[in-house]
Amino acid sequence: MDYKDTLLLPFTQFPMRGNLPENEPKRLASWHNERKIYEKMKKNRQNATQSFAIHDGPPYANGHLHIGHALNKILKDIITKTHYFFGEDIRYVPGWDCHGLPIEQQVEVKLGEKKKSMSKSQIREHCRAHAREFIDIQREEFKSLGVIGDFENPYLTMKFEFEADIYRALCDIAKRGLLCERSKPVYWSWAAKSALAEAEVEYEDKEDYSIYVAFALDKDALEKLGVKEAKAVIWTTTPWTLPANQAISLKPDEIYVLTSENLIFAKPLLESVVKLGITKGEILKEFVSNDIEGLYVINPLNDRKSQFLLGEHVLMDGGTGLVHTAPGHGEDDYYVSLKNGITEVIMPVDDGGLYDETLRAKGLFRADVVDEFVGVHIFKANEKIITILGNSLLHCSKFIHSYPHCWRTHKPVIYRATKQWFVTMDEPKLDGKTLREVARAQLENVKFYPAVGVKRIGSMVENRPDWCISRQRDWGVPIAFFRHKDTKEPIFDADILENIANIFEQRGADAWWDLEISELLPKTSKYEADKLEKVMDILDVWFDSGSTWRAVLNSRHYDAGAYPASMYLEGSDQHRGWFQSSLLVSTAVNSHAPYKSVLTHGFTVDENGQKMSKSKGNVVAPQDVAKTYGVEILRLWVGLSDYSSDLKISDNILKQVSEQYRKIRNTIRFLLANVSDLDEISTEFGLLDKWILGRAKRAFDDASRCFAAYDFSKGFNILLNFLSADLSGIYLDVCKDRLYCDAKDGARRKSAQSAMALITRSLLPLIAPTLTYTVDEVMEYAPDIVKNGAIDAFDLIYSPLEVEFSFEDELLFASREKLFEMIDVLKKDKKIKSTLELIMQTTSDKILGYDANEIADIYMVSAVEKFDDADSLGEFEVGDEKFKITLSKAHKCPRCWKFSAQKDGDTCPRCAEVLNGVC
Repeated sequence: MDYKDTLLLPFTQFPMRGNLPENEPKRLASWHNERKIYEKMKKNRQNATQSFAIHDGPPYANGHLHIGHALNKILKDIITKTHYFFGEDIRYVPGWDCHGLPIEQQVEVKLGEKKKSMSKSQIREHCRAHAREFIDIQREEFKSLGVIGDFENPYLTMKFEFEADIYRALCDIAKRGLLCERSKPVYWSWAAKSALAEAEVEYEDKEDYSIYVAFALDKDALEKLGVKEAKAVIWTTTPWTLPANQAISLKPDEIYVLTSENLIFAKPLLESVVKLGITKGEILKEFVSNDIEGLYVINPLNDRKSQFLLGEHVLMDGGTGLVHTAPGHGEDDYYVSLKNGITEVIMPVDDGGLYDETLRAKGLFRADVVDEFVGVHIFKANEKIITILGNSLLHCSKFIHSYPHCWRTHKPVIYRATKQWFVTMDEPKLDGKTLREVARAQLENVKFYPAVGVKRIGSMVENRPDWCISRQRDWGVPIAFFRHKDTKEPIFDADILENIANIFEQRGADAWWDLEISELLPKTSKYEADKLEKVMDILDVWFDSGSTWRAVLNSRHYDAGAYPASMYLEGSDQHRGWFQSSLLVSTAVNSHAPYKSVLTHGFTVDENGQKMSKSKGNVVAPQDVAKTYGVEILRLWVGLSDYSSDLKISDNILKQVSEQYRKIRNTIRFLLANVSDLDEISTEFGLLDKWILGRAKRAFDDASRCFAAYDFSKGFNILLNFLSADLSGIYLDVCKDRLYCDAKDGARRKSAQSAMALITRSLLPLIAPTLTYTVDEVMEYAPDIVKNGAIDAFDLIYSPLEVEFSFEDELLFASREKLFEMIDVLKKDKKIKSTLELIMQTTSDKILGYDANEIADIYMVSAVEKFDDADSLGEFEVGDEKFKITLSKAHKCPRCWKFSAQKDGDTCPRCAEVLNGVC
């Protein structure tokens, strides 16, 4: 008889192979189009008691997505869905940064010479169109990653009402007295011809000169020291700033020395300059720095006087202890000069980094050489300056060091004093506290993932300078203030500011350039238009993104959750960027942080930890991953990775992730196939079922705690270990016999099916945040006992397994492991073909006390008996108990293949009963 038709073989139409690259696009598109999943998710949780919303850090609307974008958006999606599948009401409104230099530069390239004949509004419209094009491209690319959110109404910083809200945030800061305009050195990109914020500066290696220059003391200074000749020696790596030198800073209360060469150095640094051969180190005289404060030296380039100042910024860790001070070219220089009454800030460098006519006007070079420098780029002037220093140059060398560069043009930046707008950090305007103090205090109320993030951003806030928020470009929100023509004082009249904001809301910020001053003033304004002028700078794009909490969370234009946001989530570089700009704008306006928690992730690198670049050929594009492996593999890669550090990705790594995915998918398929005919959950569980349910509960509880704490890699490791070792490695393998061979309604079979159904019910919503596509596909094929009333993946909600089983028998499973080690050898030696040929014998009364059939199944042998003196195929011990295996003397059942039949060709008693029942 052919017994195959009598077996209850598993059945499901859920395919073994996902064919993800081919099948994903249609399903993912349906979420946003036909099925309107985001709206469904909001409706499903409208009565939830808890809510969660990530406020999206806006990507830049320029270019296609790279793997870093994919990591960021997928991680946000996984976290948002984790809260959703855990039963919370969620909101996710994606957004885009639309203003700024990169777009403007792209438009300039396209327009070429046409730009010169175009108005600002025409140029801005081209920028707007460029941003709009890439918003549409990126929107579809994000949706194709399985990301769900309000893509129908994303926030765009170039929307008219958004520009108005950015401007209102600026006005609020001005009203609180935290905004000022002053001439001060800032990071300046001569390549972009614009000021830069600290967050727009990155560091790269640069070769520079290291020079030691002697400044001769004037008559009064010599008299004070009681010498006839002396020269102060400064050290600098920027020879081009020497023409603008206005002072030399000394450390207060420090000992300085005059050497036999009539050179002055700080005594603690004397040994280092001796090594350079600048001096022999013979000391003629010692004096305290304070003795020469306020006296003068002569600049060897131009014979201008330069004053000795005392400054706490002077350190004894290098150089000479005499610091070249040019207040137009350095922040410390600026402040120490201002403190000592030097109010003129000499700035002989134009927007493009060229020396201008200030050289002549201020006599910054001698008349016989000045013509050689006007119009010359400062970096090209270094060699000429070194040459004309002559004998005043005591030492010259080159070295490579980390130097600030513009993050857009990748050209070295300079410090350059220009008139700019600043948000002040140290004015006590916030109920007697400074913005620095309030921001620092607010950080203590924020939860950081990882926790060290608070120290990183905290130190940055502690040490950051005033925030330069003005830029000299076209494409951005204008700093739309009026000044008095005569006094140049800005006007912060509340009626004027609100009127301009209302105009922006209706016509966009282009109105600032399109309308006359009279058209921008309220009709009832007391100010006369012809006595006013416009500020023509635009806002730093970081101010745009830093004020998005107001325009998105505090306006009525978006259903984006409450202020402060549940979470901000970006790459770790945003401690100095978006996290910080958002914190400063929010605390400046509301004295409150805009977020309750901050999560940061690392950067994507290749499998060797190297930064990705086209030249190295190690770039992994998300579009290529989707076409080769599927988006689900990319999402699982995110879930399996420790995002707190840099994340490695490569073809080899993706192949490994694909293998993990295959294991998950096939395990789910096996579960579905074996519960297809189950109508109700049994409440009576056998020994093995209690064990797996207990193991499942522990694994799911641990994994869910990890997921709730956003530790996805640890959570997935727990799940994968359970699925591989316990569920597939033991339980499902053991259960095949009872599932296929027991009667359809047999107690053991129903018990196993019920355990599988319960495990599947909990497993699906647990992995759904990451493998949403797969779980949604599963729900199309899952039997009703698994769906439990749900229609698709988005109807699921995670519920812990409500079981109290904690069956663990160390002896049982340790002996099983030893048994299979021995079986591997027996199979290799071709002594047996199947474990069912065997009988296990043991001295353990505990194991013999279990149900005989249950224990035989767990060991996957035909029987378990008491230990005797019979010959064996092998023996082993676990603790004090002995085990051995022998060949069964019974016959092989042709239906279940157990060696339990009394006669050759007969079925075993269990199969006979089933067949009788079937027949």
